[in-house]
Formats: sequence, structure tokens, C-alpha cells
Amino acid sequence: SLSLSLSLSLSQTFDKILIANRGEIACRVIKTCKKMGIKTVAVHSDVDSSAVHVKMADEAICVGPAPTNKSYLNMDAIMNAIRTTGAQAVHPGYGFLSENKEFAKRLNAEGVTFIGPDTHAIQAMGDKIESKLIAKAAKVNTIPGFDGVVKTADEAVQIAQDIGYPVMIKASAGGGGKGMRIAWNEEETREGFRFSSQEAASSFGDDRLLIEKYIDNPRHIEIQVLADKHGNALWLNERECSIQRRNQKVVEEAPSTFLDGETRRAMGEQAVQLAKAVQYSSAGTVEFLVDSGKNFYFLEMNTRLQVEHPITECITGLDLVEQMIRVAKGYHLHLKQEDIPINGWAIESRVYAEDPYKSFGLPSIGRLSQYQEPLNLSKVRVDSGIQEGSDISIYYDPMISKLVTYGASRAEALSRMEEALDNYVIRGVTHNIPLLREIISHPRFISGDISTNFLPEVYPDGFKGHQLDANQRRELLASAAALHVSAQLRSQNVHGPLRVASVPVQSNHWELCVELGNERHQLEIKKTGTTYKVEVDGGQVEVCSSWNLASPLLPLTINGTECMMQFRVRVLSRLASQLNSHMPEKVPEDTSSILRSPMPGTVVAVSVKPGDTVAEGQEICVIEAMKMQNSLAAAKQAKVKSVHCKSGETVGEGDLLVELE
Repeated sequence: SLSLSLSLSLSQTFDKILIANRGEIACRVIKTCKKMGIKTVAVHSDVDSSAVHVKMADEAICVGPAPTNKSYLNMDAIMNAIRTTGAQAVHPGYGFLSENKEFAKRLNAEGVTFIGPDTHAIQAMGDKIESKLIAKAAKVNTIPGFDGVVKTADEAVQIAQDIGYPVMIKASAGGGGKGMRIAWNEEETREGFRFSSQEAASSFGDDRLLIEKYIDNPRHIEIQVLADKHGNALWLNERECSIQRRNQKVVEEAPSTFLDGETRRAMGEQAVQLAKAVQYSSAGTVEFLVDSGKNFYFLEMNTRLQVEHPITECITGLDLVEQMIRVAKGYHLHLKQEDIPINGWAIESRVYAEDPYKSFGLPSIGRLSQYQEPLNLSKVRVDSGIQEGSDISIYYDPMISKLVTYGASRAEALSRMEEALDNYVIRGVTHNIPLLREIISHPRFISGDISTNFLPEVYPDGFKGHQLDANQRRELLASAAALHVSAQLRSQNVHGPLRVASVPVQSNHWELCVELGNERHQLEIKKTGTTYKVEVDGGQVEVCSSWNLASPLLPLTINGTECMMQFRVRVLSRLASQLNSHMPEKVPEDTSSILRSPMPGTVVAVSVKPGDTVAEGQEICVIEAMKMQNSLAAAKQAKVKSVHCKSGETVGEGDLLVELE
């Protein structure tokens, strides 16, 4: 198989490819191009001029300022970049122009190859209304719904009542969770119609909506397909993508724990039937909703490379980008259906610059002051487009990377994922690793008992972080104290006796206070060699380490068990702790009267003015960040005292928006 893959890579395809994207997917495509001996051209906005994908490519062209509609969606600028560099083909990645038929048409008109399907397939599958009709005709199972465009909120309500609640309102041209709302009654249908229209217009330039029955508590399972220009099409098994927040995937795996061989084959064959019905060529994904009885329904077809394609590559051994490039050049697929294996298990965690304690992840911005991927571990793959010093901005998706682990079994892949998350260092931005770590070690996830409602069911009051039991709390406190003493002793060795320290150098016994959350814990610590014995909360903990204090990762042995630690807690001497208790406490703000922005973004709409009376739950303003709109509501009935923002303004996290009396 090595010689086969070598000969495939050496087959003549293109001399130069332009990647019309940014971030991790641009880097991913460039890697395969390098392997195939193809020169690459990166495009970038002005704020991305020193981005990783720009450095990796052989050439780079600036296509405009930061906003996506002026750069990565700017077709004129990208067409000019193609002419300037003489690129023979364009790989669009995912998002941006990847499913834009006008872009594919313009490339075709200039004799440039679009690495993806032809415009007919993009048009047919990109329109959710048309795709559903084609799927029905191709004998693919579909969800009951209204096969037409919904024009007004009144019409939406009438259709929803005919289908029966709950219903899903979604953008016809949509994807990636944008322009989607679930409605359980008339009021939610009207509100959902308005928000979905606005999100669809801002994300896709197309505000058409459709409505269909919402399958409650389903699994989201998709089939990867691969087809050439000669009528050959394959299904490359499934990906389980049920762990989602706001209709966007968070953790994916391949294969699914839920499918048996018969259901897998039926789904695969229907996916191929659909691909053939639109003369599909290239890699594509057919998404299904699967209910508890293993009934599956066509959701949509994505006519591009999926974000989560690496897990399919891990279990099949195929390079999907390479296959896309070869198909685009006109080569036949060299594989048959029986050649497609399921080798082992792969899991992907999407690592985002998000605050997981707010709605399972509201965007966070900042600069990566420290960044270290866990690539020292075996069977770990990290697809990223950032590095230490990179900025995460409000203009683009907040993804930091896709962390993929694989193994001979699911248990091995999960164990490797736990280790990889524990060894991942990200400082400077808030990130969702605490949530990812909790998901993959949760008993329901481990047993495979999941659905798209997993997060709200498991965390009905929102994600609060890992809840430490008494033993874990003692171990954490003891480790923090041992680290503090070790750091103080080292600094005294460096600075000498002139430094006044919180631990006396000549002593081997200390009394300290560690702050954890809102609690303070008193403890005593004794040192013998590299071992620290800590008395804390009525128990004793033994911590051993020959740690490197300059490293953000600290390997420890706690009561004989090895573990990897990253933590930031406050450690004080007994005296400092006593003095600290005299400090005035900060009075918490009255959040019912003050509305602050929960995240950085742009004010899309302000619905109130000073003097207005608002009801509890009434919308006050709408903030958009990373193409997602968030409605902010009044916490009580009150009169509006002052408004501190206006439509079109950029706001930061915590900025004051509106004050109520």
C-alpha cells in the first residue's frame, strides 16, 4: 500500500494550487500539496499577514481588510490573486466560498479547476429545499416538512402548526449551525423566523428559510462519500457528531458506537445514491439524523471537505485532500467499496477560544501567550493554524485546533484523548478544554449513550467545571502547596539571603494557606528530599516530583499515582492569609439593573431607548460575534435609564450596554 500511495502522490496533477481559506484548514491543505510536490498560494486579510498558513505557503497575496466580506469572501480580489500567481486550481477548504456556486462558475470561466464538485451539485445540494426533493426522488429517507421557501413570520406559524411542534427553522443556504432555531410554540416561531433570517443574510447573503419537523433527542451521524468524474462513488463509513452546542459540533468520533453493520451499509448506500443522483465528484458528506430506533433521515449534504474529516482519515488510511485533488484532475478512484476498512477508532475534540462556562462556549479573544500542542504523545494528531503569539480576533471562527487521537479500540482512543487534553498548554485566551475533558470522561459518553441533547441534559444549569471530590481537592491543594514551596526555595537559591520570602530557606516545615474558589484551606507541609508530606483538610497527601518549574506542565506522583498537572491557584503564608482577611470585599454588581456584553462582538441591533419600559425577558439588544447572533434580554421589568451602545459599534466582553432603573 506504501508503493501505491507513493505512485498516487507522484501522479501529475497541478503545478500550483491557491487555497481560498485561512487557519487550520488552509494549513491542512498545504501539507498535502507539499507531499504531492505542488506549489501553494495563500490568500489572507491584512490582520492575517503573519498567520501560520501564510508562512507555510510558497506565495501569499493580501485580499483585503479583516471583515470576511472584504477579504475571504471577496471574489474579485481572490480571482485577481489567481491571475497574478498563475494558480491552476483552487481548494476552498470549508466555510467561506467552499459551497458558493458563483465562485465555482467564475473559476470555470477562466479555466481554473475548482477542487470540489461541479456547480450543478453545489447548487442542488446547497439549497436545502431542492436537496430534499432530490433526496426523496433518489429514495433517501427524509424528514417530514414543508418543501418550499417560507416568506413571512405568519406563514411560518401556519406551516409550523400544520407540521406539528416542535419545528426546526433553518436557512436554506445554511450550514455550521448558522441561521437555525428550534421553536416549540407560535411566539418562538416568530422570533426564530426573525433571527434565522438575519443570521442567514449575514452569513450566506441569502435569507431564505425552510421549516421541518424537529426530531427530538436524535443522534447526528454523517456518511463520508468520495466520487470521481467517471460515475464511481464510495462511502467511507460514518462519523458520530452528536455532541453539539448551538447546532455546532464539539466532539466527533469514527466509527459510531450506535450503528450495526446493516444500518451502516443502508446509510452508506443511500448516501452514494444521492451523490450519483447529482453526478457528484470529489469528497462530500451526507448528514443524517438517527432516532433511538435506528431510523435515519437525510438532513443535508455538504459539498466540501468537512471540519471533522481527520477521524475518517485515521480509520481508513486515506488522505481525503489528496483524493480531492486527484479527482479534480480527472483521475479514476483507485479503490473499490470492499477496500474501505474500519481500522481502530478515532476521536476529535474541537479546541475553541471560548468560555465554556457561558452557554457551553461564548467566544473569547486575545493573544496566545503560551501555546504547546501535545505532539510528544503517540497516536495524537493536531490540526491547527495558530502558534504561540497568534491573535484570536472577533473577525473569524474561534477554533484553536482540532485535537485527534486514535487507537485500536475506542477505550484506547479515549484514554489517549484524556492524556492529550491534560498535556495541552493554552494561555492568554479562555478555552474549552475543561468542557472537552469532562465530556470524554463522562459515564454517559463512555457508554455511548449520547444524543444532540447531551450537553443540556448532562449540564441542565450550564457547565460549572469539574466538581472535585474531597480526595481530589486535598490532592490539588497539596500539589499547589508543594509547588509553591519548591518555587520559593529555588528563588532563594538564585537571589540569596537578601530576598524576603514567604517560606524560610532553613526550614523543612511550613504553614500555608491555599485559596481554591471562594474557600481558604490551611495546611502544613514537610519536605524530605524531593518528597513533600502535606496535612490538609484532615488528611495526609504525599507529593513527589523532580519538576521543571519553567515548564507549564508538571508531572507529579501523588500518593504513588503519576499525573500531569497544570494549575493556577493562590498560595499565601499563614500571616499573609490572616492579613488578607482584613481586606475590604468587592460588592457584587446588581446584574438585574445593568446589562453588560457577555463577549466581544458587534452590536447588530438596539431595541430600546432611554425612558422605555421593558418587560422581564424582553430583548434589549443583539450582539454578533464570529457570525453568531446573541439576543440579550432584560432580567426584570423596569424603565431604561441609559443606553451606552448603538448599532454597528464594536464592544468588548464586560462593556456596559444598557442601564435600567
